[in-house]
Amino acid sequence: MEPTRDEITAGYRRAVHDLDIWLGSTTSADLHRKSNGTRWTNEELLFHMVFGYMVVRALLPLVRVVSRLPKPARTGFAAALNAGTRPFDVVNYWGSRAAALVYNRRRMGRKLDRTINALTRRLERESSSSLSRSMPFPDRWDPFFKPVMTLHDVYAYPTLHFDFHAKQLNLRRPEGRDRP
Repeated sequence: MEPTRDEITAGYRRAVHDLDIWLGSTTSADLHRKSNGTRWTNEELLFHMVFGYMVVRALLPLVRVVSRLPKPARTGFAAALNAGTRPFDVVNYWGSRAAALVYNRRRMGRKLDRTINALTRRLERESSSSLSRSMPFPDRWDPFFKPVMTLHDVYAYPTLHFDFHAKQLNLRRPEGRDRP
């Protein structure tokens, strides 16, 4: 069952809360330590988690445009992106490493706040018919990309991505952590 708008925005708020806790309770040494199961440091992985929300802002207009194309063009577009999985993986890895230098612990929290506020405002304005617009996706790029995704799926995606990578952080979970 797909999440409701309220569940999606609750996930967004929880991500902001979790990131604030991690950024506020870790040392520089904690952030520069390698994460579990990735080649990123904890700080780079935290940025990558934030980046999942940033990507959605770019995907929303893409879904609106591609969903209007003839079916062969939509399918061909996703196939071309899937064919570029290896270069995508390289750019994804090095891009997150480089971007974490700019959106480091002092800036990534504010960036996530602004991004989530923008996503929430857009989600609130979406009609049911716009949320059902769909397009084929490059499902080899991310374990949470499905072969066909609706705009609704795209809004729900970044929290799935965030939660998946949160398990790879090599950071102690703060005790008594409340979930809003």
